[in-house]
Amino acid sequence: MRQVSIQEAQIQFLGLIEAALQGEEIIITQENQPIIKFVTIASPNPPRQPCSGKHLMITMADDFDEPVEDFAEYMK
Repeated sequence: MRQVSIQEAQIQFLGLIEAALQGEEIIITQENQPIIKFVTIASPNPPRQPCSGKHLMITMADDFDEPVEDFAEYMK
């Protein structure tokens, strides 16, 4: 957890946002009292796990590579 004054936060705003996105908790203070907390709500891009989809059954239709009817006029 990092604490910065509101004056410092104005100067470092984008860096503080980036730090919060990386999982760091940022507390902004005014007159040494905490007034704002930056935390990540949810990871925008959760880390990928190898083999995380191995239990999924993936199938392709027999005609998966056929032209789509909506584009027939463009295929002439």
